[in-house]
Amino acid sequence: MTTETAPRESPVIVWFRRDLRLADNPALGQALATGRPVLPLYIHDEGGPVRPAGAASLWWLDGSLRALASDLASRGAPLILRRGDAEAELRRLIAETGATTVFLNRLFEPGALTRDADIAHGLKAEGVDCRGFNGSLLARPGTVLTGSGGPYRVFTPFLRALLAAAEPPRHVPSPAAISSLAGLTSDALEDWSLTPTRPNWAADFIGTPGEAGAGTALAAFIAGGLATYSRDRDLPAAPGTSRLSPHLHFGELSPWRAVAAARAAATEGGVPAAEADKFVAQLGWRDFSAHLLHQFPAMADRAFRPEYDAMPWRDDPAGLAAWQTGRTGFPIVDAGMRQLWATGWMHNRVRMIVGSFLVKDLLIDWRAGEHWFWNTLVDADPGNNIQNWQWIAGSGADAAPYFRVFNPVTQGEKFDADGRYVRTWVPELRRLPDRWLHAPWTAPPEILRHAGVRLGHDYPRPLVDHAQARLRALEALRTVGQARVDADD
Repeated sequence: MTTETAPRESPVIVWFRRDLRLADNPALGQALATGRPVLPLYIHDEGGPVRPAGAASLWWLDGSLRALASDLASRGAPLILRRGDAEAELRRLIAETGATTVFLNRLFEPGALTRDADIAHGLKAEGVDCRGFNGSLLARPGTVLTGSGGPYRVFTPFLRALLAAAEPPRHVPSPAAISSLAGLTSDALEDWSLTPTRPNWAADFIGTPGEAGAGTALAAFIAGGLATYSRDRDLPAAPGTSRLSPHLHFGELSPWRAVAAARAAATEGGVPAAEADKFVAQLGWRDFSAHLLHQFPAMADRAFRPEYDAMPWRDDPAGLAAWQTGRTGFPIVDAGMRQLWATGWMHNRVRMIVGSFLVKDLLIDWRAGEHWFWNTLVDADPGNNIQNWQWIAGSGADAAPYFRVFNPVTQGEKFDADGRYVRTWVPELRRLPDRWLHAPWTAPPEILRHAGVRLGHDYPRPLVDHAQARLRALEALRTVGQARVDADD
């Protein structure tokens, strides 16, 4: 854009990142309040200090950006897509348009916050105002502290303090129109190749990326699963979870909007208050994880509890590959890993089961599991992914059950009693009676023959003897100072 065609009022750049929505978007709202032209910008920076998104997340990002671009275009503000170094591309757009203000919603994980601060300081020195807001969490990290001024390390008191201190923001609907500038160069999203083609392994991924998809998912959950959330959220074959995690991660939905919807349903008598509170607590756990990663950035690749850095992890490439591909011989574990590969998502209860199996039964480093989840989950979130893996490994904050070793057989029998989940994802076992389904190696030979199952051929034998693997895990825990031994879970 030349100087002759530039408007007398300099435009405001809104730098979108993981806030891909128009409603309840603090950065966009503040930009609109200036009354100046707004330039929506998204930069795809794969080489900076921010951890690159995994392959499954890129598939969701592609759909979310398409939805955002459509929503913005319908309001008169084309989404500007640029690829490359974030600071360089931001400065290029500033030079092209004469923009003197940049608004953004902050990212709080390691690398991102430092990078953004460096960019803001550099721009300020050159007369460009750069302002950041919290558009992703219930409360900004650093604002929910103990009485002594330190970060919380235990979830329950953190949740109480969070809900007592955090002020719900005023709901801001999507703008009807956005004044912008025309004629600016933008990449074609197709050129970024965010989605797989040869082969298209994401063909059966679940969910509808975008702000409209987030609203539909929230409404469906409030009308359905929320009423029995505390019970059904543990049943992998039931539609008992919200399925909001990818929408929250990419910022297609404000967490406060989800809180407000759940509380409104309880106030109106549609769901028990305790069920709404349970769901809000899960949103609080998401905040807890983000706050921890912000306060303790080393936990991204080191144990939160330092003694666990001495854990005697096993180098077991074959075991890791069997776990990744759903060939461990434990049906509930294999069902979860196959669901993940096929759909880009896994049920929360099953995430705990497969996580425990990797780090406790196989004694494989939690970082190997975290890396696999990062690459295969559409909802892979820095705080949640790291904190949850450390929690199940026993090395994380509030990881009181460090001694717990999930028994994959009893977990399957308890939470998939009728076998619907296992039979969906491990179809070679579908004809096996419920009694034997979660431990097929215990079935009599005639039962296996009638079900068409040949262990070691149609379905693998168990990688480990769980009872022995549990004892091995507990012995390893003793080596890092954890001596408590409890019953198998």
